Amino acid sequence: MLSESDWSAIRLSIELAGITTLLLLVIGTPVAWWLARTHSAWKGAVGAVVALPIVLPPTVIGFYLLVLMGPEGPVGRLTQALGLGVLPFSFAGLVVASLFYSLPFVVQPLQNVFEAIGERPLEAAATLRASPLDRFFSVVVPLARPGYLTAAVLGFAHTIGEFGVVLMIGGNIPGETRVVSVQIYDHVEALEYAQANWLAAAMLAFSFAVLLALYTLNPSGRRR
Repeated sequence: MLSESDWSAIRLSIELAGITTLLLLVIGTPVAWWLARTHSAWKGAVGAVVALPIVLPPTVIGFYLLVLMGPEGPVGRLTQALGLGVLPFSFAGLVVASLFYSLPFVVQPLQNVFEAIGERPLEAAATLRASPLDRFFSVVVPLARPGYLTAAVLGFAHTIGEFGVVLMIGGNIPGETRVVSVQIYDHVEALEYAQANWLAAAMLAFSFAVLLALYTLNPSGRRR
């Protein structure tokens, strides 16, 4: 059965995924809106940067984030100057790394749904003298609800399952950076296959439940 350390890793993973998902919905919305609406020559480059975590090995992302946020990196020097210390091997560092790692899984569903809305609803709202901000929150957000559901589910699930990035940035500190994927790795290294099986089975059940909910509650998003 699951031990106390297993439950601690599960709680930490859920907390990390929840915070990351909320932040990504806030950060990803303007990025996705810009990508969906812009005709800038930079659109391709920005879209490629957003999608990089899909194709890059997680250890590559983790390595460069470790360099950037380390004591000698530009981000690390800034956080130290602000009295925040360094981010690697802390929960805050895991959140920052997860934001980069799960970014495309939130931005791309939002971009797709924003593009599908088109111009006509916004033009109709404009004729009623709605401001751009009012048009976005009164027209776009309700129409984009399926995209937000997809983005939230995928962002949360992807963060729960990450391993390479969190191991590079967070290490393996019990109760602070040891998430479920790292806990399973520890069990296997210690030849504790029964405990690893229980935790892996819980992750398998969770992943299936998430995808089942996504495909059941948002069939239009699945087809798109």
